[in-house]
Amino acid sequence: MNRRDLVNAVAAHTGQESRQVDATLKGFTEVVTAVVAKGEPVALSGFAKFAKVERPARMGRNPATGEQIKIKASKKARITPLKGFKDAVMTPSQAPKLAKGVWPPAGGAAAKKASSAPAGGSAKKAAPAKKAPAKKAPAAKKAAPAKKAPAKKAPAAKKAAAAKKR
Repeated sequence: MNRRDLVNAVAAHTGQESRQVDATLKGFTEVVTAVVAKGEPVALSGFAKFAKVERPARMGRNPATGEQIKIKASKKARITPLKGFKDAVMTPSQAPKLAKGVWPPAGGAAAKKASSAPAGGSAKKAAPAKKAPAKKAPAAKKAAPAKKAPAKKAPAAKKAAAAKKR
C-alpha cells in the first residue's frame, strides 16, 4: 500500500474527501517528524512510538582483522510498534474491521471512476485506460564471443610439417 492507496482507503473508511485526508496525513507526518527531530518522543497509544535515539561513542572490533576501532556517536530514528498494533498483526481476528471495499478497493480503479460518475443516465461510458509507451531499456552490452582454439592439425599434416623443419 502506498500513500495514495492509504489516503483513498482512509477516505472510504471515514467518509471524508480524499483531499482532506491527504492534507491531514501530510500534516501528521510533518508534525511527528518535527517533534521527534527536536528529541521529543511521540506515542500513539495502541499503535506506535516514534523517538530519536542518541547512541554514544564506543569501542568496537573489526570482524575481519580483530583490530579495535572507535565507533563515533550517532543519532537514529526508532519506531516501536506498541501492544495493540502487534496483537492485531499477530492475530488478525483482533484487527479493526474495515467497511466493504475499503481495502482492497472493490473493483480497482474502474469502480472508483464509476462511483464518481453522476447519478443521471447521461454519464459517458469511460474509455479504457491507455498504456503509456514502454521506455526502451538501454541495450545490454554483448559479451565478446569466446575465442576458439586453433584447429588441430591432422596427424599426417603434423608429420609433413616436422619433415620440412628437418
